[in-house]
Amino acid sequence: MKVFKFGGASLESVERIRQVAQIVQSFPDEKLLIVISAMAKTTNELEKVAQNFFLRKREIAAQLLFNIEEQHVNVAEALLGTKDHPLFIQLQQFFTEAEWTLGEKPLRTYDYYYDQLVSLGELLSTSIVSAFFNSVGIHNTWLDVRDIFRTDDNFRDANIDWIYTQRQVTEKVVPLFNNTNIVITQGFIGSTDQNESVTLGREGSDYSAAVFANMLDAESQTIWKDVEGLKNADPKLFPNTVNIPEISYSEVIEMAYYGAQVIHPKTIKPLQNKQIPLLVKCFLDKNLPGTIIRETADVKLLPPIIVLKKNQVLLNITSKDYSFITEDKISDIYEIFHGLKVKINLMQNGAINFSCCIDNNPEKIELLIKTLHEQFKIVYNEGLELLTVRYYQTGLLEELSDGHTILLEQRSTATIQRLWKR
Repeated sequence: MKVFKFGGASLESVERIRQVAQIVQSFPDEKLLIVISAMAKTTNELEKVAQNFFLRKREIAAQLLFNIEEQHVNVAEALLGTKDHPLFIQLQQFFTEAEWTLGEKPLRTYDYYYDQLVSLGELLSTSIVSAFFNSVGIHNTWLDVRDIFRTDDNFRDANIDWIYTQRQVTEKVVPLFNNTNIVITQGFIGSTDQNESVTLGREGSDYSAAVFANMLDAESQTIWKDVEGLKNADPKLFPNTVNIPEISYSEVIEMAYYGAQVIHPKTIKPLQNKQIPLLVKCFLDKNLPGTIIRETADVKLLPPIIVLKKNQVLLNITSKDYSFITEDKISDIYEIFHGLKVKINLMQNGAINFSCCIDNNPEKIELLIKTLHEQFKIVYNEGLELLTVRYYQTGLLEELSDGHTILLEQRSTATIQRLWKR
C-alpha cells in the first residue's frame, strides 16, 4: 500500500492530467490511495466567491462560480470526449449545492462559509480525475473524504478526531481495496459531526495524505510536485542550488521553522510516528530520483541549507526604568507576543534590552507596539532580511553577506542567522 498526493500544479491542464494518469499506470501492481488537491488556481477563485458572498455581492459571487463550473466542465469534456457521462450529473450536483449556499443570508462566520464553498474544489478535481482514469482503464473507486475524516468545527483549521477517523478508515477504506487497487479521494477537507464541510488549514492536502498513510500503515507516501525534489535554497533567490537526495524528518522541520517553503511539520508527524518514508518526486519526469525524507539521514552529506526571509522588522524593547530584563519581564513580553499571535523569528537580549525580528504585518505590529509601550520603550527598523544557513561554511557566509549591514547575528555549531539591511 502506497499513498500518492498530487497537487494543483499537476492538474492545471488536460495534458498534465494525462501525465498523472501515465504515472499511475507505471505502478500496475500497487495498491494506491491517491489524494488530490483542487486544480491550479481553483482555490483562489473559490475564495473570491466566498468573499463576495459574505460581502453580499451575490451576483459577482454567482458569476465567479459559473466561470469555475464552465472551466471544469470544459476540462472534463476534453478528457472524456463527450458530455454523455454520469460525471456531468455529479458535477452539476456539486455546483447546485454551492448555489444553495449562495442563496442563503450570511448569518454565520466568514470561516464557516469559506469552508462550505472552498471545499468544492477538491470534490470537482477528484471526480474528474476518477472518471477519466476509469475511461482509460485505470480502474478506481472515488471516495468522499468527508465520510471518513471527522473533525471539530474549527473552520479553516479543523482538527481531526483521530479515534473516529481511524475507525472509519478501517471499516470503510480498507475494504475498498478488496475490489480495486486504486482509491481516489480529496485532500484538505473533512466534515464535522453535523456533516458541515471543513478545511484543514495550511498544507492540508499533504497532511491529509499523511493521515491516510499513518492509518493505513502505508509503505510510503509520495508527494508529486513540479520540481525535481527538495532544494538546499530557493532557486528563485539563489543561483547554483542543488537537490537534496535524502534528509531526516527533524531536518525538514528545522527548514520549515526557519521559513523554507518545504513540507509542513504537521505533515511530517503522522509519518514519523510510524516511520513511514516521505518521497518528493517530480511529476514532469518520474524517473528523476527526487528526495526521500525519513528518520535517519546523514547530515554530513547535506549541503549548506539556505533560507532567506524578506520584509522583516527588528524591534528593540527597552525597560523604561532601566531595570534588568530578566525572567519576569521576558515572561511579560512573551505573553504579549503570544496573545497577538506574533511569531518571533530571531531574538537576543541584553541587560535592559530585548531585540527580536518578526514578519512585517503592519496591523499586528501597530497593536504590538501599542501594547508593549505600556511597559517598555520601543524602537523599530523595517525593510530588513533574515538569512538562515544550516551547516554553514565561512566562505559562503561572506559571499552571501557581501554589501549588507548586519544588525543582528546568532550562531550555533550548526546554524547561523543574520539580520541585515541592504
